[in-house]
Amino acid sequence: MKWGFMIEILPILFEGAKMTVGLTVISITIGSIIGLFVSLARLSKFKLLSKLAGAYVDFFRGTPLLVQIMLIHYGLPQLLGYTPVKLVSGIVALSINSGAYVAEIFRAGIQSIDRGQMEAARSLGMTYGQAMRYVILPQAFKVCIPPLGNEFIALLKDSSLVMVIGLHELMTKGKLIVGRRPRPFEVYITIAFIYLLMTMSISYLVSWAERRLRTGDQS
Repeated sequence: MKWGFMIEILPILFEGAKMTVGLTVISITIGSIIGLFVSLARLSKFKLLSKLAGAYVDFFRGTPLLVQIMLIHYGLPQLLGYTPVKLVSGIVALSINSGAYVAEIFRAGIQSIDRGQMEAARSLGMTYGQAMRYVILPQAFKVCIPPLGNEFIALLKDSSLVMVIGLHELMTKGKLIVGRRPRPFEVYITIAFIYLLMTMSISYLVSWAERRLRTGDQS
């Protein structure tokens, strides 16, 4: 194993890692917004809305992310007649996929809050929307932080799949290096440690957020 080679390729791989982190942060943010609305739709009393939200969740949780990326980048342009942009396709695919998982996380979080809290808020004169916004969702969000952290980590790792459409994230950078200089072990073990560093950082941030919220509850 050549340590000098591993140090030499680090700047190139870190460049790819920046793309990976940026892609993941944008996608998890959009996915969380999608997930929140889909979870509320699933809990809605309007059956059609609830079924449509359920169908979205089932489709994107029940099909491989790789297929979804290919469908969005290669399939939809053929159907709708537009020129695909790699970065946009990657963000859209990851966001929609993440939205389906986050929707289930939020739904479970909302359902874990005692029903009496909603009834108490309504008895105080709040509308359903106000009760959800000021009473139910803040509590549900605290419950959801650990699974949201897990989803963030899963999406960070799954983002490597966008290499199939040529986005220059961490794995693509590694593949290009191996193509020029065939030292795959050094390249991929370095990539593995960079991913490990990123996932451990996210785990630490999630634990920190949990501790802060727990302290806030006790004060």
